[in-house]
Amino acid sequence: MTGLPGATPRTRRVKRPAVLAVTLTAALALLCCTGGTGTLLLTELGSESDTPVTNSLGCGGGNIVNVNGNLPRIGPYGPTKIRNAAIIIKVGKEMSIPPRGWVIAVATAIQESSLSNLPHLGSRNDHDSVGLFQQRPSQGWGTPAQLQDPAYTSRKFYEKLKKVPGWEKRTLTDAAQRVQISAFPDAYAKHEPIATQIVNALANGAARVTIDRNDGACAADNGKIASSGWTAPIPGGVGSGFRTASRPSHQGVDIAAPKGTLIRAAASGRVIVSRCDPDQYGRETCNVDGHPGKGGCGWFVDILHANSIITRYCHMVRKPRVDKNDMVQAGQVIGEVGSSGNSSGPHLHFEVHLRGDRSKHGATNPAPFMRERGAPLIRGSGARRNAGR
Repeated sequence: MTGLPGATPRTRRVKRPAVLAVTLTAALALLCCTGGTGTLLLTELGSESDTPVTNSLGCGGGNIVNVNGNLPRIGPYGPTKIRNAAIIIKVGKEMSIPPRGWVIAVATAIQESSLSNLPHLGSRNDHDSVGLFQQRPSQGWGTPAQLQDPAYTSRKFYEKLKKVPGWEKRTLTDAAQRVQISAFPDAYAKHEPIATQIVNALANGAARVTIDRNDGACAADNGKIASSGWTAPIPGGVGSGFRTASRPSHQGVDIAAPKGTLIRAAASGRVIVSRCDPDQYGRETCNVDGHPGKGGCGWFVDILHANSIITRYCHMVRKPRVDKNDMVQAGQVIGEVGSSGNSSGPHLHFEVHLRGDRSKHGATNPAPFMRERGAPLIRGSGARRNAGR
């Protein structure tokens, strides 16, 4: 699997190498705090450097990376391209655009130009598109000279984004497409992870701030979505962790919760599995509570997200509310907590898989993964320690 349906590795205009998938460092994954959207120090953008990001990122408040001097390399993008991303973010803040918009804008510029301020490319481009967002003078975006100004072209992007109804809670691809009208509308989504990383690095973890900003950062649950586009599937704390010494084959984490607690999609995507997982004898007996050793996930759902990420939700109390091939939004209710399958009590068994690999080989620890995205699975002191699969 390579991502959401219809994804394409290039835009309609410019051929370019595929963007590498990157994650935040382990140190960044440990951070969690609260705060506003942060203060940007994006004036006097400095000279070129390959200095890696070494600052401690917050959650939208406090100290940020000092970009008055040398700019860092972030993932595959060197200082010149990161300067363009910094300008996009700076303009968004000046226009009072919430951080979700910064992520959308940076991801769009990655798809359209790989964060390069492109001139007209002549025979290599079948349109008159220029600049970071490959906007077209003939379509009323501005003059060629204006569209070569990163601040101007960023402002034009945000002006149109603000006119999209409910843009903050739309998928990144949907919001970006309504601005850009691209021939490849599904291409933007795969850049959401690196765009999130760049916004966090340049704006003090602003992509971790919840969209409605009522609870600050690191609080994306109960339907609240982080600016990264992710939310915790249920409120609560991790009881049994990922591949612990006592459970080395435990490919996810368990979050204890009362039976009937609503389970939400952790991010937007497509349902690829929604069914009853047979027990150890091959029987589909998911409509009753399970027990340790029974085997199986019970009623469960797998969702494929951008960048070939898969999330799994096990032990639902009844048939899921979504079916295979349904498109779901981040925070959408997909089922209720139960104890079906290999379970000793009501809880959600939650897994995250990378590279489109649903097997144990693709599994990664959900706790740091979700924490990086502003939707942490807070470890609870009273959570069931060994509940289920």
